[in-house]
Amino acid sequence: MFLELKLISKSYDKRDVLKNISLQVAEGDSVAITGASGSGKTTLLNIIGGMDFAETGSVIFNGSALDKLSRNEMAAFRNTKIGFVFQMHYLLPQCTLLENVLIPTIPLHNKSSKNATLQRALKLIERVGLTNQINQLPTELSGGECQRAALVRALINNPKMILADEPTGSLDSDSAEVLGQLLLDLNKENNTTLIVVTHSQNLAEKMNKKYYLKNGNLIKY
Repeated sequence: MFLELKLISKSYDKRDVLKNISLQVAEGDSVAITGASGSGKTTLLNIIGGMDFAETGSVIFNGSALDKLSRNEMAAFRNTKIGFVFQMHYLLPQCTLLENVLIPTIPLHNKSSKNATLQRALKLIERVGLTNQINQLPTELSGGECQRAALVRALINNPKMILADEPTGSLDSDSAEVLGQLLLDLNKENNTTLIVVTHSQNLAEKMNKKYYLKNGNLIKY
């Protein structure tokens, strides 16, 4: 199994946010996780991506338990295996679109791969329709353009899995539709596993698998 969660539990201030959650995700799957605000959706996504840790249970990624990785191994895992997309784009304001996209590649750079990385960045930027904006700063881009740039940044290291936390939550309906479709198209084209936390039922309905998080339990629907 590509990704497996085994009896994941997490609490805050003595409140059980996640209760013995188990989940299996195959490579290339698209998964939506919905639920009320404060239900623990982001916490679950962060645990899957190694940005937070469960109190009990384990996350198995391609046969490796994340809680067994060293700090350096975990950092490498997050940078090369996972692409994160958040509700806010978090682009650096002093960097151009292209420079922002290339930031995750800095720890991996060597002379032989630098040109190949640049070509991949330009190809992805073209794929999301931002070629004419590569030298613009985030303040010169629309919200939808910034989110598309953030998506390219998440994809630049060719991750095995994209984790998106309310990726369309700050966008107008038209931009949300464009970004949601891009996520699904790239999921299918590259066989990249996609897990999306969202309040948007429109986006959730487009995923292969749909779950609802309520009272700490993950319910398939």
